[in-house]
Amino acid sequence: MTKSGDATADEVCTTQRAAEILGISVSSVQQLVEAGVMEAWKTKGGHRRIPLQAVLRYKAAPPTPAPAAAAARGGVATVLVVEDNPMQRGLYERQFAAWGLPLSLIFCENGYQALMEIARRQPHILLADIVMDGIDGYEVVKTILADPQLARMHIAMLSGLSPEDLARRGGVPPGVVFFAKPVNYDELRGYMRACCAQLVRSEDALN
Repeated sequence: MTKSGDATADEVCTTQRAAEILGISVSSVQQLVEAGVMEAWKTKGGHRRIPLQAVLRYKAAPPTPAPAAAAARGGVATVLVVEDNPMQRGLYERQFAAWGLPLSLIFCENGYQALMEIARRQPHILLADIVMDGIDGYEVVKTILADPQLARMHIAMLSGLSPEDLARRGGVPPGVVFFAKPVNYDELRGYMRACCAQLVRSEDALN
């Protein structure tokens, strides 16, 4: 008989329950399973079952050291860019290289790759395109905002959506910065400089 303290060891979740626990959509959970991020199996009826422990492990994946600490130790701020257009990724890379800021870029082509990357190591700054196949930018940002361990991350969303379409999708979440496409790189550079400065100030306050 399973002890009450170890109850979660034998519990399993439907994709719906896993989605509720993680605060993301059912389709997002399915893609995380297919990508191998969470273990699962199918019943004879073809329904996915996910161990509750696997869901809780994903939700509680330990973050890397606090962003400010890494920046103040003479390192660089890590920027995760989620963009499915290879030409746009190339533009970001050239622009960031020209700015000379203490930043390191990581690129992901879609939302579920971004969630995997965030689970492995917490970036300091996230730049997420909104419209993507599968897990879009909204799903990625929603997941981050629902996790207190990721509260220090700077988040910006980028899109060519009209104000009306943006409003229909729920608008820009509180605390998230929005950049319209085509991107004004002078504005983006100012935002990145401000993020770097804030990270350093945060670490100075801790010392």
